[in-house]
Amino acid sequence: MKNNYLNKLEELYLRHADPVRAIPMKKYMKDRFEFCGISSIPRKEIYKEFFMANGLPETGDIEDIVKELWEMPQREYQYFATFLFAKMIRKLDKNQISIFEFMIVNKSWWDTVDAIAINLVGPVLARDKNIIPAITGKWMDSGNMWLQRTSLLFQLNYKSGTDEKLLFSLIKKLSEREEFFIRKAIGWALREYSKTSPGIVSEFITNTKLSPLSVKEGMRIILKSSNKV
Repeated sequence: MKNNYLNKLEELYLRHADPVRAIPMKKYMKDRFEFCGISSIPRKEIYKEFFMANGLPETGDIEDIVKELWEMPQREYQYFATFLFAKMIRKLDKNQISIFEFMIVNKSWWDTVDAIAINLVGPVLARDKNIIPAITGKWMDSGNMWLQRTSLLFQLNYKSGTDEKLLFSLIKKLSEREEFFIRKAIGWALREYSKTSPGIVSEFITNTKLSPLSVKEGMRIILKSSNKV
Protein backbone atom coordinates (compact mmCIF):
# COMPACT_ATOMS: atom_id res chain seq x y z
CA MET A 1 0.00 0.00 0.00
CA LYS A 2 1.11 3.57 -0.67
CA ASN A 3 -0.01 4.85 2.72
CA ASN A 4 2.30 3.70 5.52
CA TYR A 5 -0.56 3.79 8.02
CA LEU A 6 -2.24 0.93 6.18
CA ASN A 7 0.78 -1.33 5.66
CA LYS A 8 0.10 -3.20 8.90
CA LEU A 9 -3.54 -3.73 7.90
CA GLU A 10 -2.48 -5.30 4.61
CA GLU A 11 -0.08 -7.59 6.46
CA LEU A 12 -2.83 -8.67 8.86
CA TYR A 13 -5.30 -9.29 6.05
CA LEU A 14 -2.77 -11.37 4.12
CA ARG A 15 -2.01 -13.40 7.22
CA HIS A 16 -5.68 -14.18 7.93
CA ALA A 17 -6.87 -14.55 4.33
CA ASP A 18 -8.89 -17.67 3.60
CA PRO A 19 -9.32 -18.29 -0.15
CA VAL A 20 -11.84 -21.07 0.52
CA ARG A 21 -14.07 -18.84 2.64
CA ALA A 22 -13.71 -16.06 0.08
CA ILE A 23 -15.67 -18.06 -2.50
CA PRO A 24 -19.08 -18.07 -0.72
CA MET A 25 -18.51 -14.50 0.50
CA LYS A 26 -18.06 -13.36 -3.09
CA LYS A 27 -21.11 -15.34 -4.18
CA TYR A 28 -23.24 -13.80 -1.42
CA MET A 29 -22.40 -10.38 -2.86
CA LYS A 30 -23.49 -11.49 -6.33
CA ASP A 31 -19.86 -11.79 -7.50
CA ARG A 32 -19.51 -8.01 -7.42
CA PHE A 33 -16.37 -7.94 -5.28
CA GLU A 34 -13.29 -9.96 -4.49
CA PHE A 35 -12.75 -11.04 -0.87
CA CYS A 36 -9.82 -11.97 1.30
CA GLY A 37 -12.11 -14.46 3.00
CA ILE A 38 -12.10 -12.87 6.47
CA SER A 39 -15.48 -13.03 8.20
CA SER A 40 -16.79 -10.49 10.71
CA ILE A 41 -15.48 -11.98 13.98
CA PRO A 42 -11.86 -12.39 12.78
CA ARG A 43 -12.08 -8.90 11.28
CA LYS A 44 -12.91 -7.45 14.69
CA GLU A 45 -9.80 -9.08 16.13
CA ILE A 46 -7.73 -7.70 13.26
CA TYR A 47 -9.12 -4.21 13.88
CA LYS A 48 -8.29 -4.48 17.57
CA GLU A 49 -4.70 -5.51 16.85
CA PHE A 50 -4.33 -2.85 14.17
CA PHE A 51 -5.55 0.05 16.31
CA MET A 52 -3.49 -1.04 19.30
CA ALA A 53 -0.39 -0.86 17.13
CA ASN A 54 -1.25 2.16 14.98
CA GLY A 55 -3.90 4.25 16.72
CA LEU A 56 -6.14 6.55 14.69
CA PRO A 57 -4.92 8.73 11.84
CA GLU A 58 -5.08 12.51 11.77
CA THR A 59 -8.42 13.81 10.54
CA GLY A 60 -6.65 15.62 7.71
CA ASP A 61 -5.29 12.33 6.37
CA ILE A 62 -8.52 10.36 6.48
CA GLU A 63 -9.76 11.22 2.99
CA ASP A 64 -6.60 9.93 1.28
CA ILE A 65 -6.64 6.80 3.46
CA VAL A 66 -10.26 6.01 2.66
CA LYS A 67 -9.79 6.56 -1.07
CA GLU A 68 -6.86 4.17 -1.08
CA LEU A 69 -8.92 1.58 0.80
CA TRP A 70 -11.70 2.06 -1.75
CA GLU A 71 -9.30 1.28 -4.58
CA MET A 72 -8.42 -2.12 -3.14
CA PRO A 73 -10.24 -5.00 -4.88
CA GLN A 74 -11.02 -7.00 -1.73
CA ARG A 75 -14.22 -5.93 0.00
CA GLU A 76 -12.75 -6.21 3.48
CA TYR A 77 -10.76 -3.03 2.82
CA GLN A 78 -13.96 -1.06 2.26
CA TYR A 79 -15.38 -2.55 5.46
CA PHE A 80 -12.34 -1.28 7.32
CA ALA A 81 -12.82 2.20 5.87
CA THR A 82 -16.37 2.45 7.20
CA PHE A 83 -15.25 1.04 10.57
CA LEU A 84 -12.38 3.54 10.75
CA PHE A 85 -14.74 6.45 10.11
CA ALA A 86 -17.13 5.13 12.77
CA LYS A 87 -14.32 5.11 15.34
CA MET A 88 -13.56 8.73 14.45
CA ILE A 89 -17.19 9.85 14.30
CA ARG A 90 -16.84 12.44 17.08
CA LYS A 91 -14.13 14.20 15.07
CA LEU A 92 -16.14 14.29 11.85
CA ASP A 93 -18.41 17.06 10.61
CA LYS A 94 -20.07 18.33 7.44
CA ASN A 95 -16.64 18.63 5.80
CA GLN A 96 -16.64 14.85 5.42
CA ILE A 97 -19.94 14.72 3.51
CA SER A 98 -18.10 14.78 0.17
CA ILE A 99 -16.02 11.71 1.06
CA PHE A 100 -19.18 9.95 2.25
CA GLU A 101 -20.66 10.67 -1.17
CA PHE A 102 -17.57 9.22 -2.83
CA MET A 103 -17.93 6.04 -0.77
CA ILE A 104 -21.63 5.75 -1.53
CA VAL A 105 -21.42 6.14 -5.32
CA ASN A 106 -18.28 4.04 -5.82
CA LYS A 107 -18.32 0.26 -5.43
CA SER A 108 -21.93 0.68 -4.37
CA TRP A 109 -23.82 -2.12 -2.71
CA TRP A 110 -26.08 -2.40 0.32
CA ASP A 111 -23.37 -3.67 2.67
CA THR A 112 -21.32 -0.46 2.62
CA VAL A 113 -24.05 2.02 1.71
CA ASP A 114 -26.24 1.10 4.68
CA ALA A 115 -23.32 1.28 7.11
CA ILE A 116 -22.37 4.70 5.75
CA ALA A 117 -25.95 5.98 5.88
CA ILE A 118 -26.70 4.83 9.42
CA ASN A 119 -23.33 5.00 11.19
CA LEU A 120 -21.66 7.93 9.44
CA VAL A 121 -24.11 10.22 7.63
CA GLY A 122 -26.72 9.91 10.38
CA PRO A 123 -24.52 11.05 13.30
CA VAL A 124 -22.84 13.84 11.31
CA LEU A 125 -26.11 15.33 10.06
CA ALA A 126 -27.67 15.01 13.53
CA ARG A 127 -25.09 17.52 14.77
CA ASP A 128 -25.75 19.98 11.93
CA LYS A 129 -29.41 19.58 11.02
CA ASN A 130 -29.66 22.89 9.18
CA ILE A 131 -27.75 21.39 6.23
CA ILE A 132 -30.03 18.34 5.91
CA PRO A 133 -32.49 19.87 3.39
CA ALA A 134 -29.68 20.88 1.03
CA ILE A 135 -27.89 17.53 1.31
CA THR A 136 -30.97 15.36 0.86
CA GLY A 137 -32.23 17.63 -1.92
CA LYS A 138 -28.95 17.21 -3.78
CA TRP A 139 -28.99 13.44 -3.31
CA MET A 140 -32.61 13.10 -4.38
CA ASP A 141 -31.97 15.17 -7.51
CA SER A 142 -28.86 13.14 -8.38
CA GLY A 143 -30.87 10.20 -9.68
CA ASN A 144 -28.36 7.91 -7.96
CA MET A 145 -30.25 5.10 -6.28
CA TRP A 146 -27.70 4.69 -3.51
CA LEU A 147 -27.65 8.37 -2.57
CA GLN A 148 -31.44 8.27 -2.53
CA ARG A 149 -31.41 5.16 -0.34
CA THR A 150 -29.06 7.00 2.02
CA SER A 151 -31.55 9.89 2.20
CA LEU A 152 -34.18 7.42 3.37
CA LEU A 153 -32.00 5.61 5.90
CA PHE A 154 -29.75 8.19 7.58
CA GLN A 155 -32.42 8.95 10.21
CA LEU A 156 -32.88 5.30 11.13
CA ASN A 157 -31.50 5.78 14.66
CA TYR A 158 -33.05 9.21 15.27
CA LYS A 159 -36.21 7.82 16.94
CA SER A 160 -38.21 10.77 18.38
CA GLY A 161 -35.71 13.11 16.73
CA THR A 162 -36.77 11.96 13.27
CA ASP A 163 -37.80 14.74 10.92
CA GLU A 164 -41.13 13.12 10.12
CA LYS A 165 -42.12 15.70 7.51
CA LEU A 166 -38.85 15.18 5.64
CA LEU A 167 -39.02 11.39 5.83
CA PHE A 168 -42.57 11.24 4.50
CA SER A 169 -41.75 13.76 1.77
CA LEU A 170 -38.78 11.69 0.58
CA ILE A 171 -40.84 8.51 0.62
CA LYS A 172 -43.59 10.09 -1.47
CA LYS A 173 -41.05 11.30 -4.03
CA LEU A 174 -39.63 7.79 -4.37
CA SER A 175 -42.82 5.78 -3.89
CA GLU A 176 -43.22 4.95 -7.58
CA ARG A 177 -39.64 3.83 -8.10
CA GLU A 178 -39.34 0.17 -9.02
CA GLU A 179 -35.87 -0.59 -7.66
CA PHE A 180 -35.87 -3.23 -4.94
CA PHE A 181 -33.34 -1.31 -2.84
CA ILE A 182 -35.51 1.83 -2.82
CA ARG A 183 -38.72 -0.04 -2.01
CA LYS A 184 -36.99 -2.02 0.72
CA ALA A 185 -35.48 1.16 2.20
CA ILE A 186 -38.88 2.84 2.29
CA GLY A 187 -40.29 -0.08 4.24
CA TRP A 188 -37.27 -0.25 6.54
CA ALA A 189 -37.46 3.47 7.35
CA LEU A 190 -41.18 3.24 8.09
CA ARG A 191 -40.76 0.09 10.17
CA GLU A 192 -38.07 1.70 12.30
CA TYR A 193 -40.06 4.90 12.81
CA SER A 194 -43.13 2.83 13.72
CA LYS A 195 -41.30 1.90 16.93
CA THR A 196 -41.62 5.57 17.91
CA SER A 197 -44.90 6.62 16.25
CA PRO A 198 -46.90 3.54 15.21
CA GLY A 199 -50.19 5.40 14.73
CA ILE A 200 -48.68 8.05 12.50
CA VAL A 201 -46.83 5.47 10.41
CA SER A 202 -49.94 3.31 10.05
CA GLU A 203 -51.97 6.32 8.91
CA PHE A 204 -49.27 7.36 6.44
CA ILE A 205 -49.07 3.89 4.91
CA THR A 206 -52.87 3.69 4.66
CA ASN A 207 -53.09 7.03 2.85
CA THR A 208 -50.03 6.70 0.62
CA LYS A 209 -49.63 4.62 -2.52
CA LEU A 210 -46.67 2.36 -1.82
CA SER A 211 -45.36 -0.88 -3.27
CA PRO A 212 -46.49 -4.12 -1.59
CA LEU A 213 -42.90 -4.66 -0.42
CA SER A 214 -42.75 -1.24 1.25
CA VAL A 215 -46.11 -1.79 2.93
CA LYS A 216 -45.17 -5.25 4.15
CA GLU A 217 -41.91 -4.05 5.65
CA GLY A 218 -43.36 -0.83 7.03
CA MET A 219 -46.25 -2.55 8.79
CA ARG A 220 -44.30 -5.52 10.12
CA ILE A 221 -43.91 -4.33 13.73
CA ILE A 222 -47.33 -2.65 13.87
CA LEU A 223 -49.11 -5.84 12.79
CA LYS A 224 -47.01 -7.97 15.12
CA SER A 225 -47.96 -5.73 18.04
CA SER A 226 -51.65 -5.74 17.15
CA ASN A 227 -51.68 -9.54 16.98
CA LYS A 228 -50.45 -9.68 20.58
CA VAL A 229 -53.44 -7.72 21.85
